[in-house]
Amino acid sequence: QVQLVESGGGLVQAGGSLRLSCAASGPTFSGYAMGWFRQAPGKEREFVAVIRWSGGGGTYYADFVKGRFTISRDNAKNTVYLQMNSLKLEDTAVYYCAASRTYYALIASYTGPPKYHTWGQGTQVTVSS
Repeated sequence: QVQLVESGGGLVQAGGSLRLSCAASGPTFSGYAMGWFRQAPGKEREFVAVIRWSGGGGTYYADFVKGRFTISRDNAKNTVYLQMNSLKLEDTAVYYCAASRTYYALIASYTGPPKYHTWGQGTQVTVSS
């Protein structure tokens, strides 16, 4: 059973940066994809970014983070990162990482929460003015 633990959240001023980490433990992740989602109060959980765990490590982003956020992985550390730059007030949310054990040829298929079988506990990101 894969377990995921997020860290790196906190309070940051608008325009600032944070790097979130998601450490995975358990069986090897070859063939998995790892995604980041976020959920603001009163809103549904929304897709942020995804990266394939093996091969070329293809990535896909939600439009609202393109050019600002970067997802990456360190297979040796079983860790996925989300570098968040130019943060905006509307980026305030609980950020979750998630693991998918299903292969989809089209990486954009990983944007739906039901595509993931394991979730972390979340880490709060608060952007202030």
